[in-house]
Amino acid sequence: MKAVRAKKFLGQHFLINEEIASRITDLILNNNNKNVLEIGPGMGVLTKYLHEKDINLKLVEIDRESVLYLKNKIPELEHNIFEQDFLKINLNEVYSQNLSIIGNFPYNISSQILFKVYENYEKVDIVVGMFQKEVAERVASPSGRKKGILSVLLQTFYDIEYCFTVDENQFSPPPKVKSAVIKLVRNKRKKIDVDLKSYKMIIKAAYNQRRKTINNALKSFNLKKDDKTKHLLKLRAENLCVNDFINITSNIQ
Repeated sequence: MKAVRAKKFLGQHFLINEEIASRITDLILNNNNKNVLEIGPGMGVLTKYLHEKDINLKLVEIDRESVLYLKNKIPELEHNIFEQDFLKINLNEVYSQNLSIIGNFPYNISSQILFKVYENYEKVDIVVGMFQKEVAERVASPSGRKKGILSVLLQTFYDIEYCFTVDENQFSPPPKVKSAVIKLVRNKRKKIDVDLKSYKMIIKAAYNQRRKTINNALKSFNLKKDDKTKHLLKLRAENLCVNDFINITSNIQ
């Protein structure tokens, strides 16, 4: 069977190391959720290991050539492949119940994939994904300068683990940067008692002016200063945790 041609505009870098592929799929199988959605399966290096397991596997792939390849390689999955853009797909139309997500994610949309996960945190239980190493470190960072908007948003509802680093030569074609696998697992926080849009706006405003103190970065917001937030306003975004941002958001008047 002719190999799929990697397309630069889709950010395709196909994983070629079978041992790494097996390790990645093992990370998502240690849970009770049998609904697993793979994003961007390409030529199925992860798919073949997932297909062996007792799970309800579905695939979403935007590349027509990859879809045809997969249908020939694993014909049993023909009706479980969605030839769509994951960023536009309605997850409720894929699974009626909660799901887990796995993939060697295209680096050009990996952050957008995670923003969609955040927006569907009540639906998505677990995510295991390959990312550019810098993005993986930022998302998994518990504190400090590496943290950013996406880190705080995701850590609100997920425990995040940096699993392992992957060298460039494990892909075809090799990317120009190192990669890493991270795992997100829904934490015990069912919801937060603030408006989610306001919460996201506060975090974005704080990190968009991350060199300023919170007090100066959030000047455009009408914040009530009380014992919960007074000391926080003297700090910078990188010094705050999820609960700090929740407290600040709850004090918007």
